[in-house]
Amino acid sequence: MSSTSNHKHTAILDAAYELFGSGGFYETKMSEIAVQAGIAKGTVYLYFKSKEELFMAVTRRDCEGFLQQLQEKLKASDTLSGKLSIIAKHHLYYYYERKRHTKLFFRAPNNNPELVAYMTLFMEEYMQAVVKVLLEGGASEPELMAQSYIGMLDRLKMDILFDPSFMEDDAYKRAGFAAGLFIKGAMDYLNLGQDDRPVE
Repeated sequence: MSSTSNHKHTAILDAAYELFGSGGFYETKMSEIAVQAGIAKGTVYLYFKSKEELFMAVTRRDCEGFLQQLQEKLKASDTLSGKLSIIAKHHLYYYYERKRHTKLFFRAPNNNPELVAYMTLFMEEYMQAVVKVLLEGGASEPELMAQSYIGMLDRLKMDILFDPSFMEDDAYKRAGFAAGLFIKGAMDYLNLGQDDRPVE
């Protein structure tokens, strides 16, 4: 792809991200995306055959960026507690940065098997990144712990998406609280004797 083509491709993705996020998939027209990108409507279709394909490309870029940024940030710590704190901050700040674009999450194309399959793959890759951190930290139930941690963070993100007064400091406060609570709970769990653990 030439530099001009790459520029147009990026401009289309940026425009689609902005409009899908603020207006929703069904409400956004390809002609509006073209205007936002500063190109002709026909040019958009040279890069993306349909609005569904464009939404997939926006989603893929966003999710890949999330995972790549997480891996880079994790290099900054060598401890389990440090890495779990990084995960919490990354997770919540990701949604904080997108609080004006919540319709990317809530007004996406319905019943799109490709989108469902991709999001399933993304969530699995994210969970495995957390599992890896927990395994390296000596966790005995890394999959369950990863599911629990991500679930906790996902609940906290809802405040970001639905509370207009939510601020950046609130995101960092919740990230610190979630990481501290989980780390203490995980360490207590690992240090308990087998007979002291909750009955399964």
